[in-house]
Amino acid sequence: MDIGGNSLISGSDATKRRVCYFYDSEIGNYYYGQGHPMKPHRMRMTHALLAQYGLLEQMHVLKPNPAREKDLCRFHADDYVAFLKRITPHTQQEYMRQLKRFNVGEDCPVFDGLYSYCQTYAGGSIGGAVKLNHGHCDIAVNWAGGLHHAKKCEASGFCYVNDIVLAILELLKNHERVLYVDIDIHHGDGVEEAFYITDRVMTVSFHKFGDYFPGTGDFRDIGYGKGKYYAINVPLDDGIDDESYQSLFKPIMSKVMEVYRPGAVVLQCGADSLSGDRLGCFNLTVKGHSECVKYMRSFNVPLLLLGGGGYTIRNVARCWCYETGVALGVEVDDKIPAHEYIEYFGPDYSLHVSPSNMENKNSREMVDELRARILNNLSKLEHAPSVEFQERPPHTQLPEEDKGEEDAIDERKHPDFDADVDNKSSPGRVRMDIVEPEGRDKDDMVVDELATPVESTCIEQTGPKDSVVNAEEDAATCVNVEQQNSVKLQDEADTEAKLRFLKID
Repeated sequence: MDIGGNSLISGSDATKRRVCYFYDSEIGNYYYGQGHPMKPHRMRMTHALLAQYGLLEQMHVLKPNPAREKDLCRFHADDYVAFLKRITPHTQQEYMRQLKRFNVGEDCPVFDGLYSYCQTYAGGSIGGAVKLNHGHCDIAVNWAGGLHHAKKCEASGFCYVNDIVLAILELLKNHERVLYVDIDIHHGDGVEEAFYITDRVMTVSFHKFGDYFPGTGDFRDIGYGKGKYYAINVPLDDGIDDESYQSLFKPIMSKVMEVYRPGAVVLQCGADSLSGDRLGCFNLTVKGHSECVKYMRSFNVPLLLLGGGGYTIRNVARCWCYETGVALGVEVDDKIPAHEYIEYFGPDYSLHVSPSNMENKNSREMVDELRARILNNLSKLEHAPSVEFQERPPHTQLPEEDKGEEDAIDERKHPDFDADVDNKSSPGRVRMDIVEPEGRDKDDMVVDELATPVESTCIEQTGPKDSVVNAEEDAATCVNVEQQNSVKLQDEADTEAKLRFLKID
């Protein structure tokens, strides 16, 4: 089913894009542990392919400036970030209570350099959002990011820091509406929860639903309050192929773009939805997966491409290499050139992989019904909802580039947190926090003294918060958290009762 994108620009501008690519050569050194399926080494393999295909020369390649503690705390709780900063494999026995409280230890193990790893992948996503806000590129790419399960106060599903939420908060400084699209096989629960009660961020997730992690993402989960119908879930069954997937993706995303009209799009390209993934059960090819990137690119809206899942690492590298080519408007040759990781791609040494013969449990009738129901929900939306700014949030300032200077490090220590206090919400409770962009006086152009000379930095802004968004629109960057123990309720009356109990309007 071929439905073309509604391109806003024609001619040569419709095919060529300015692309910023974020990569830190150290990212592949981090190691979750023996037997763990998450392997950051896949980013190094992807980068090697990009270099060998000559794609790096066609992009602005940037080393991400590590996100600082205060950057991470724009979404995450102070004590959680402080915990990540101080925990090490050698000290974890001293923090048994906090390990349990913050869900760190099994799927999300403590390993050497954990905090630096979080700073690096989050810094790339925030930096990409900053570049888009400044108009320095049309597409920003951070394959190390896309860790969509992390919550405000806890790790989840191999994810410690939710770089996606942090990037969206950055984009909201410059755009009234931001669209988040997730094609990972797992539900993008952390991002959906963060923006569940606001219309300034629409979340759309295509994922396996049923007896599968994280167990959320029912079609009936549609958002709440001002966010009702702004959370879209497309639950799928095993074995979905390219044709079935695109028969859902293109019509739904076409309608979303028509109705919502986002100022920027964040696309999480988790490669565990590919055929043959170690933890996945879909049957998408590299071309079928990348068709989603090609389609969202066709709308000519500022686009942030992020990684995510993907556990058969040779296929992850194949996929993200090809999708980088899609971002650039370059068709990458199927024959993989010789390079340092060529042995991973034998025996055929080709970029594309054939789908398996697994059964597609998504019948045509099921797909047609699901599409119709989602399009019906979209028809209930207000076209292009807007929020009135008293004053547009100022751009994050970028420092001058000085390649000879070492990255500065934020040495400030977070105050000790009380190890004996457990702030985790009781099961069944919903707690909602407000996070709003920090403003700065119009004429204050001073760059934070802790900013590094790398262009991709995210600089904290200082100044009065009240001048950014009016009180009625505080939900602009509303973050709904602490929902691990309570799946979003379909019974609205019950939800309202819980909110009244917590004195949340």
